[in-house]
Amino acid sequence: MATFSRAMKMNSPGDFTRVFRQGKRTGGGGLTILSVENSVGHPRLGLAIAKKHLKLASQRNRVKRIIRESFRQHQSALSNIDIVVLSRPDISQRDSSQLWAALERHWLTVVAQWQTS
Repeated sequence: MATFSRAMKMNSPGDFTRVFRQGKRTGGGGLTILSVENSVGHPRLGLAIAKKHLKLASQRNRVKRIIRESFRQHQSALSNIDIVVLSRPDISQRDSSQLWAALERHWLTVVAQWQTS
């Protein structure tokens, strides 16, 4: 079983900037996903869940837990990619099952984008 270790997180602002500038974009389901190749040797995840879209910290934390768990389950299919997940204004209308379904679609799209490149 895969784990979500500290090495799987994007921590430096420079990494986020690189993904925002050069990343391929896919959106829907209240989320936008940006992805770009990295040289680390494994996929990394960055989260940008806006307080503007989810006012309560408990709601933002729930969304981040779902995203991290979904990433952990799919990280073996992802190659050397830095991924940033952004919230969108309509995320507040999504329940957990809708977020899971949206993430499933997004991971498949990201894998397809990087296999054809």
